[in-house]
Amino acid sequence: MNLIEIDGVDLHYGGQSGADQSTGTLALSNANLSVKQDEFVAIVGPSGCGKSTLLKLISGLVKATRGSVRVDGQDVKKPLKTVGMAFQNSTLLPWRNVRDNVLLPLEIVEPYRSQPKSELLHKRQRADELLQTVGLADFGDRMPWQLSGGMQQRAQLCRALIHEPSILLLDEPFGALDAFTREELWGVLQSLWILRKCTVVLVTHELREAVFLSDTIYVVSPRPGRVIASSSIPFSRPRTLDMTFQTDFVDLVHKCRHHISIGNVT
Repeated sequence: MNLIEIDGVDLHYGGQSGADQSTGTLALSNANLSVKQDEFVAIVGPSGCGKSTLLKLISGLVKATRGSVRVDGQDVKKPLKTVGMAFQNSTLLPWRNVRDNVLLPLEIVEPYRSQPKSELLHKRQRADELLQTVGLADFGDRMPWQLSGGMQQRAQLCRALIHEPSILLLDEPFGALDAFTREELWGVLQSLWILRKCTVVLVTHELREAVFLSDTIYVVSPRPGRVIASSSIPFSRPRTLDMTFQTDFVDLVHKCRHHISIGNVT
């Protein structure tokens, strides 16, 4: 069953506010994408091709100029409560400790925000369990500035998952990290996904990351973006860093790079 369906979508930024938006920037043109329930999908392509725009469409943060976006069979007309998001920068609030940063969505998203204060202990326990899962069991009381970049990203993943979203949207979540920390967090994210299955859409420029983490990779053309190729990843889980040096893994990375470099369907 497809949880996410993007069908024939055009999206203009700027320009006129009416139906004719030809003076704006055409970010996506006839974009099509489908994601199954609990599937891990990666979206790759050149800078400015509309990868992040696809995430905004799925979450309901922007509306398509033409075409349809459906989640769980319903047209997306406003921001969805069932989505968790994580970005390249951790965006942790500097005046809140790590645990309270993780708990933030429960103060905003219904039905959690309307729950009685008596549920606070249970919520804190949920946050601590997530932090333990990503190796931050002893850091709940620390402030964000006391954490390394990799640790902040771990906390951000916990915050994105605390309200048990059906969809997790990741926009270059490891892009600002060094190579070693980045690879370490591939394993963390893989473990989180295996433990707490949900549908994941990852935007990344790192092709090895896409092959390591995903079930399916979609390649987006230069702007105006459209999906021009897809590849199914055959490797079983859990995956290891040693696999990234195997011939079949490297061949998939080169296949994706080839589609990006020519920018056309082959």
